[in-house]
Amino acid sequence: MSLLLPDSGLIFWMILSFGVVLIILWKFGFPIITKMVDDRKTYIDQSLEVAKEANAQLARLKEEGELIIANANKEQGRILKEALREKEKIILDARHQADGIVQKELEEVKKQIQAEKDDAIRDVRRQVALLSVDIAEKILRKNLSSEGQQMDMIDRMLDEVLSQRN
Repeated sequence: MSLLLPDSGLIFWMILSFGVVLIILWKFGFPIITKMVDDRKTYIDQSLEVAKEANAQLARLKEEGELIIANANKEQGRILKEALREKEKIILDARHQADGIVQKELEEVKKQIQAEKDDAIRDVRRQVALLSVDIAEKILRKNLSSEGQQMDMIDRMLDEVLSQRN
């Protein structure tokens, strides 16, 4: 027997065993294998669909996130502008209030200065009046040393007072 040419009996038994194995595989193995391949294909298709949905949902979420960020930035800008306006308003109100307080204090200081001035003038007048009375008293004592001169002076003063009333 040659190594390259098999015997006809060997070929028969090889074909028969191959046929039996093929029939057994055809009957029992291939349906199970094809079923597993189909199940695997279905699982992969479903996974692809789920992945597509997840990608679509991720894209939607990303767009929503960008929209939310854009709205937050707009809101932040609005809040900052409002805060700046409020700051300016508070500063302006504080200035007006400070001006009012300054005016009020200025008026009070003016009144106090005027009152002190009036007090000083009254004090000076009082002192001048006292000095005048003292000087007049000294002059009168010197000039009216006699009783006759005193009586003449009293008569003249009474005449002046009576003439001013009429």
